[in-house]
Amino acid sequence: MSPLNRRDFLKTTIVAGAAASVGTLPLHAARRTATDIVTLGNSGMKVTRLAFGTGSNNGYVQAALGQKEFSRLVAYAYDHGIRFFETAESYQTPGMLGEALKPYPRDSYQLMNKVTTDTGVDPMKRFDQMRRISQTEYFDIMLLHWQHTGDWMEETKPWQEGMLAAQSKNIIKTRGASVHGLPALRQVPGNKFLEVAMIRMNHNGTRMDGPIPDGPERGNVPEVVAHVKQVKSEGMGVISMKLCGDGTFTKHEDRQAAMRFAFQHAGIDCATVGFKSTQEIDEAIDNMNLALA
Repeated sequence: MSPLNRRDFLKTTIVAGAAASVGTLPLHAARRTATDIVTLGNSGMKVTRLAFGTGSNNGYVQAALGQKEFSRLVAYAYDHGIRFFETAESYQTPGMLGEALKPYPRDSYQLMNKVTTDTGVDPMKRFDQMRRISQTEYFDIMLLHWQHTGDWMEETKPWQEGMLAAQSKNIIKTRGASVHGLPALRQVPGNKFLEVAMIRMNHNGTRMDGPIPDGPERGNVPEVVAHVKQVKSEGMGVISMKLCGDGTFTKHEDRQAAMRFAFQHAGIDCATVGFKSTQEIDEAIDNMNLALA
């Protein structure tokens, strides 16, 4: 081998070896974002981390926009990657949201609704009525809405049975509950019925769970976080609300701090935020992306 060829051979060998070694180095994890698809615990349900909420002041804020402007807002969210939309039977918005989502393939987004667990009602008939209003064949997630007492698991047994029956018919894909107050929240860890739980979360306890459901005092943040971590370890998905303090966080830094606390400290799966403008959607995406960085 000539000296020149030998040098060329050695250079080629070194470059190839370096390239091969790069493949063995740990790669940086892909940056997480608000519009990533995540799985809610062991449920198998996949949603975007950020959900479009329609329950500001029980939906009156969104309803005041009118159908045309509300549909434009939903379209903006969809076009910016949000694929998880939530409402409740008791809100002003289920029909409006159903109308706004009509242009999109049903399997391209996830729809969550929350049922009022009143007595003397046939759950299946109620679910059918809710489907008609929302113009959908099924709900990706159905929650027992506003559970606020320590005995809610016993009191809602007919609704639990109705949910299971609806799941067997694929009318509901995933079941859960939204809880208000520590007495109700304390029934979530170890709960075998729930696949997902909607739990209020922010950095300073505003409109979070305390001894009295929806009482004026600040919530017990350490206890709420402990329950979230416990149910997460048990395989339950956690969706959080009240990250803007029910609209009371007028300072941008508070909204950022709440998002950062929810994801970095409490470890929630996803969060729903109520929107009334495109600017609020942009900000929520930015705040969540910053919290996940």
